[in-house]
Amino acid sequence: MIILSILVALAAIGALCWLLFTLAAYALPALGGVAAGLWAYQTGAGLPGSVLVGVVGAGLVFGLAQFLILFARPMWLKLAVALAFVAPAAIAGFHATHGIVKHLTPSETWETAFSVIGAVAVGITAFARVTSMAPPGPAGQIPASI
Repeated sequence: MIILSILVALAAIGALCWLLFTLAAYALPALGGVAAGLWAYQTGAGLPGSVLVGVVGAGLVFGLAQFLILFARPMWLKLAVALAFVAPAAIAGFHATHGIVKHLTPSETWETAFSVIGAVAVGITAFARVTSMAPPGPAGQIPASI
């Protein structure tokens, strides 16, 4: 029975880590949606109205970021949008890793070290996912400089 509980715990940790890595790129739209929903609720929109405002806000944040990554010319602007997506994902990765590791290691130093490693891993994954959202340039066209 103990072995079964250990295996179930490992499977649960694996599933949560997979979910974290899969959804990390959407931390910024979720943050924008929650902020817009809370604002709407505090101004008296009620629960259905605040949920609607939150969903629309998250969609707008994601859509605006997609638009900027696809159509912005300067590379620094594309990098700034990508980093705006990576920062909340890295923070979420830090806290998720810290929540898992605090049950496994007695030392706070090692907890922090593993949490930072988790944050870096989630941040790199989110950066890769965000930059892969933009399709590559048009194929078969000759650059204008030639």
